[in-house]
Amino acid sequence: MILLHNQKLAALRGLMRKEKLNGWIVPRQDEFQGEYVAPYAERLRWLTGFSGSWGTAVILQIKAAIFVDGRYTTQVKKQVTGKDYQFHHLVKSPPAEWIKANVKRGHRLGYDPMLLTISDAARYREACEAVGATLVSQKNNLIDQVWADQPKRSSLPLFVQPDKFAGRSAKAKLADMAKAMTAQGSDHAVLAEPSSVAWVFNLRGRDVAFTPVVLAFAILHSKGKAELFAMNDAVPAEVRKALLGLAVVRNPVDLAKSLKKLSNKRVLVDANSTPDFIYQTLKSAKAEVLIGRDPCTLPKAQKNSVEQQGARDAQRRDGLALSNFLHWFSVEAPHGELTEGHAAAKLFAFRKDTGLLQDLSFETIPAAGPNAAIPHYHKPNAQGRAIKLNEIFLIDSGGQYRDGTTDVTRTMIVREASAEMKDRFTRVLKGMIALSRLHFPEGTTGGHIDALARANLWAAGLDFDHGTGHGVGSYLSVHEGPARISAASQVPLRPGMILSNEPGYYKPGHYGIRIENLLLVKELAAVGGGDRKMMSFETLTLAPIDRQLIDTSLLTPEELQWLDAYHLRVQEEVGSQMTGAAKIWMQQACSSLG
Repeated sequence: MILLHNQKLAALRGLMRKEKLNGWIVPRQDEFQGEYVAPYAERLRWLTGFSGSWGTAVILQIKAAIFVDGRYTTQVKKQVTGKDYQFHHLVKSPPAEWIKANVKRGHRLGYDPMLLTISDAARYREACEAVGATLVSQKNNLIDQVWADQPKRSSLPLFVQPDKFAGRSAKAKLADMAKAMTAQGSDHAVLAEPSSVAWVFNLRGRDVAFTPVVLAFAILHSKGKAELFAMNDAVPAEVRKALLGLAVVRNPVDLAKSLKKLSNKRVLVDANSTPDFIYQTLKSAKAEVLIGRDPCTLPKAQKNSVEQQGARDAQRRDGLALSNFLHWFSVEAPHGELTEGHAAAKLFAFRKDTGLLQDLSFETIPAAGPNAAIPHYHKPNAQGRAIKLNEIFLIDSGGQYRDGTTDVTRTMIVREASAEMKDRFTRVLKGMIALSRLHFPEGTTGGHIDALARANLWAAGLDFDHGTGHGVGSYLSVHEGPARISAASQVPLRPGMILSNEPGYYKPGHYGIRIENLLLVKELAAVGGGDRKMMSFETLTLAPIDRQLIDTSLLTPEELQWLDAYHLRVQEEVGSQMTGAAKIWMQQACSSLG
């Protein structure tokens, strides 16, 4: 029997009463804290109907609330029934504060310790204790007990990412990690971040859509072989051969047993990615738990020379596919017969025609007219909305290739743009150019430079409610830490990091604008005879920007010079590979605006 969402809520509350719980926490994440999760882990979506990639619900017996970030504040109200749930901003009105205001003294708030990180559980525990309530760890997830047709877990085979793409061998990386662990004062480290496991062992997987990570935990030891916890049928002979002498493969059910063997040992865990279950198991075994950063995080983010070149090659290949799509769109869209679904399918076909596409890096976001005002719009059906004349069309997309991961957004106008659209688009473009041209000293963080992408919007009383940029992996997650370009980011930008540069503007109910390129952080010789070690960005993404939306009177000579130089590079590196009408279109799309 298919249950309605209010019936699912009632079933959950019934089980809560049986378990003597006054509340239950439902995070969007799985035990690996991934943005994309396997179908079996879509617990929040099953319960509420919300399909976004980040959110949390807190269910009490007589009320419930769902918390999402700025990307989904419009979407959640369309997908979730306001009669059953209160809507809150995940950052401005976080779940812990709601718990303090709504959970009563003596209440028991339940959670699955595999789904909350150490830091998340600590916040909820503190909120409960502040009002005299108790956070209760449950061995069995309540959603799993009421979800009758929950999909089975996948165990698709892992595969090797060859050194010719990785740039360094797994043996060399493990040796580096041993040194990093020792430097942090630990003998052992638990890896709970799937991309870290994938990176350090030079492995990839296919258990979740769009992100070729390894859904497995690992324990690294400063001396001796590492331990990889993965289902036996997911580790084929090729992978076992690659791990020979480096790691012992164990079944995931043996994780707790291995953790308990670390009694009285110094064990490093990352509180932002490690499940609370692992922390509690180590503490009960009397291990000395050291809270620190996952030792793989920084070296994974700082791409080596092979990965940097792979990124350039992947972006050039992807840029050709996108540019062919943009030409196709310029011809077909004015006929008024396209839908969002048509556009997404055609762009996928161009990427597939490269012969090297492994997957998309996320579900393509094709957003027409007012839908473009929803930053992470999800079309409700296969075709979505019609792409109408004199409206903006935004498409955010990316591909996964063995040599690199791409993420790019372009915003186009179908025929005529209004003066307001051109003004807003050009202000967004100025912000994107400001970051692209930036020289900055060593130690600069994303928080230091985020305002540069917003300044021209702020000057007109405008802004956008999402970060300006995120890290991007190397045939890994399209959203990678630790660095970001956002007001809150305190992580220094280091050479080799790849970040997105994607300012935007959104007018609810009317249109949305976002322009996104990927940037590579590079060392720069001292500027103007100065004595500071400086850095800059190399733009990786290569595809034309819609000139019909640009008000050149708003651009400075320096901005025009940058834009013309960028389009010249696009023409030389991508346009030279195009043929026929597409080649002629590209020459016009990249012609000088100066």
